[in-house]
Amino acid sequence: MVLDLKKININETVDNAKKLLEKEDNISPALRAIFEVLLMVIVMMAERLSLNSRNSSKPPSSDPNRKKKNRKNSDNKPGGQKGRFGTTLKPVSTPDKTVTLELDKSLLPNEDYKLTGYESRQVVDIEISRIVTEYKAEIWQNTSGERVVAPFPKGINRNIQYGQSVKAHAVYLSQFQLMPYDRLKDYFASEIGIPVSAGSLFNFNTEAYECLETFDALVKKRLQSANLIHLDETGINVNGKRLWLHNASNDLWTYLSPHAKRGKEAMDDIGILPNFGGVMVHDHWKPYFAYDNQHALCNAHHLRELENLVESYGCRWAKDMQTLLLIINDELKTSGDNQLDAKRADSYRAQYNEILDRANLESPPPEPDGDKKKRGRPKKSKARNLYERLRDRADDVLLFMYVDYVPFTNNQGENDIRMTKVQQKISGCFKSIDGAKIFCRIRSYLITARKHGITPTDALRSIFEGRIPDVLLD
Repeated sequence: MVLDLKKININETVDNAKKLLEKEDNISPALRAIFEVLLMVIVMMAERLSLNSRNSSKPPSSDPNRKKKNRKNSDNKPGGQKGRFGTTLKPVSTPDKTVTLELDKSLLPNEDYKLTGYESRQVVDIEISRIVTEYKAEIWQNTSGERVVAPFPKGINRNIQYGQSVKAHAVYLSQFQLMPYDRLKDYFASEIGIPVSAGSLFNFNTEAYECLETFDALVKKRLQSANLIHLDETGINVNGKRLWLHNASNDLWTYLSPHAKRGKEAMDDIGILPNFGGVMVHDHWKPYFAYDNQHALCNAHHLRELENLVESYGCRWAKDMQTLLLIINDELKTSGDNQLDAKRADSYRAQYNEILDRANLESPPPEPDGDKKKRGRPKKSKARNLYERLRDRADDVLLFMYVDYVPFTNNQGENDIRMTKVQQKISGCFKSIDGAKIFCRIRSYLITARKHGITPTDALRSIFEGRIPDVLLD
């Protein structure tokens, strides 16, 4: 017989076992302690087994057995739909190369023909090659033997050196596409015919980092004056030591920074949040509440936590709350201006409070422990903890319903920080804190550039030429 774990209420079963254990008088203290530990391990293992990418922060990449949603049947025909902006190739008016195809006139019938035009077809291709530019400076000499040499362009200081495009291309592949140095060396040597050492690649990244000192101050200033920023943090490995990478961003600006600490001390050192007066969007991490700002909580996290309560504990109120949050969000999306009128918002707030009232009854607080020897407060259930958060932070949970520029989730912040986790999977760690700082500053710049419509290579070429793109300075 195969047991279906989903049909077993683990917590209820364990509670019953504890009550039976308390009634047994013939069990030694040592054996009783062992049983209590085993019951605790069972609960922990059951909770871990019940978590997946739909009901927790577990990423889909580590959840291979996740259920995939079936596509709903549709009356639409296959392919692009009306109103969709496609990416179909379009002919260009000024091709880089033109090949004229002449007709073999011997194949024509014995009649009079004259050329009346052309039928054109274009092929879009790519050519990656090395370009070596030699600068020859004139040398003039007078009758006394004094020589005068024409000046070379700024930045050309050696007999042979790498150009700005090589540097920009290398930094883009290294810091944005996350290619390791050895693979980059092979790529440049085999595909482009340019020998580049690992030391040179590191020097390119270091030079870009130093060129972006002005940008570093600029992005902090822009985020400090914004009306909303997204916040997130993640652990990073720096030469075997756990450090933290902090992110502050919005739809136009991104700032990433590594730090030895995770909490308020780190955020104060970074310097953005102490001088920020707008709305902070985050996932309810407590150190953010140390700042006296308006807060907006990520409802994507709430939906996953509610899903876990539904699947693992059968909480009816959790399903109702999940449905309500999704209904409000869907209505905002279709409203046109991302706002609800006051009457509609108040109606939803009343439904929210009604669900919380039922949650208080369905997920009650723990009963006081009669054993006075045990220190601390009785442990609350996951359902009770989430209920109290949704109750105490109701204004932060529903702020998206009242303020048009406040989003439903913290997806912007999580997207900006996500590739850092990919980098750690590829490289394993940063070899030094300097490498982490280089990565964070360059990636902050490239993400910001893309948000402003600038391609990464154009953005990097600009800084190697000694300038920040004008669109970022406006």
